[in-house]
Amino acid sequence: MSDPIELLLAGSYPDPESGELLAADSRAVVIENSLAGDEVDLVAALGTGRHIAVVSDHTTYAVMGQRIERALARFTVQSIVLDAPHADEATVASLRAALAPGTDLVIGVGSGTISDLTKLAAAQHGCAQAVFATAPSMNGYCSVSASITSGGLKTSFRARTPLGVFFDLSVIAAAPPRLIRAGLGDSACRPTAQADWLLSHLLLDTPYREVPYALLAADEKHLFSNTPALLAGDLDAMRYLVRILVLSGFGMTICNGSYPASQGEHLISHYVDMMRAGPLPLAFHGEQIAVCTTTMAGIQERILDRDRAPRLRPSTRDRAALIEHFGPVVGDTCWPEFAHKVFGPERLDVLNARLVSRWDAIRARISAGHVRAATLRSLLAAAGVPLTPADLGWPGELYDNAVAHAREIRNRYTFLDLAADSE
Repeated sequence: MSDPIELLLAGSYPDPESGELLAADSRAVVIENSLAGDEVDLVAALGTGRHIAVVSDHTTYAVMGQRIERALARFTVQSIVLDAPHADEATVASLRAALAPGTDLVIGVGSGTISDLTKLAAAQHGCAQAVFATAPSMNGYCSVSASITSGGLKTSFRARTPLGVFFDLSVIAAAPPRLIRAGLGDSACRPTAQADWLLSHLLLDTPYREVPYALLAADEKHLFSNTPALLAGDLDAMRYLVRILVLSGFGMTICNGSYPASQGEHLISHYVDMMRAGPLPLAFHGEQIAVCTTTMAGIQERILDRDRAPRLRPSTRDRAALIEHFGPVVGDTCWPEFAHKVFGPERLDVLNARLVSRWDAIRARISAGHVRAATLRSLLAAAGVPLTPADLGWPGELYDNAVAHAREIRNRYTFLDLAADSE
């Protein structure tokens, strides 16, 4: 079978539903055991101008940034080393202001934070971006979006797909174990995200596409079969994880949004980030997603295991209830999103009739791609990934509220909604 990454880069990946040939906006995705000695050729092949800004933080500069700057000696290189950066609007503005006016290419050296910051800063500056990854911690490297905190909320900003994305597996495999586990956690939510997105499609007729899941199916099978190898320095296992992260990013871009990889499990995680009353122990995004994914898988399977169709009842949540729970500012922000999922009597009648007549088909379609919670827990536990809120130091009450109220923060219909609003 042809490599889906190569086909996307060539503009010749066939959409499994329509047959349309799909393309990635990136010019290069390179995943090799080592990139030592190849850095300058990889960057030169991108075809940008001579003025390059290399952006890292103190850790990633030592890991790889300094090496890349030295390799690019024939270019005019601006070195920017950020001090403990956060992926927020203020840091984006500061980085953009630091870029030399004639910058042709911004190269991020790092993982999630550096990737998102350089992606958005480059887009705002009007130049290209590339990234040399230092950890397999998240699936946003190849997406068109940058995840940036704005007004206290994590927000996806439209940017540009990186021109080039480069993975030196010897560097990636030496990343801190928690970052490797975070990447596995971020990848393990594919089954729950697909189930939620498909539920919304089958029940509410919202758009859905199979392509993001077809892209990574083969690599996921290999990855899930031997997750402990990731922590043992196995470069073949690491290659599967990196490929899934790349293909997940491309899948989100093809679908023009994070729908394929971010559903109920991400809503629960976002709620915790929004509503924590005080400081909590450091947890990487992918670690949080792992915990929320196992919860979400359990909710999904309890409903999918039912022979009898769920019956939707009128929602008990209104604008006043959201304001009481979230406070006036956040509650008023959430209500226009959640209001789309508060159905009137006629709409409820239609949806309940659909559930009764199509429940067997809906169950079968969703279950075909679903993974049981016990299976997910097993493959995550084998790599030492956190599995419970307590593993992350999250208070039980906070997590219980997250599971109950996360559905209220965004207009995405998931099994959280079906579980809350059905008998």
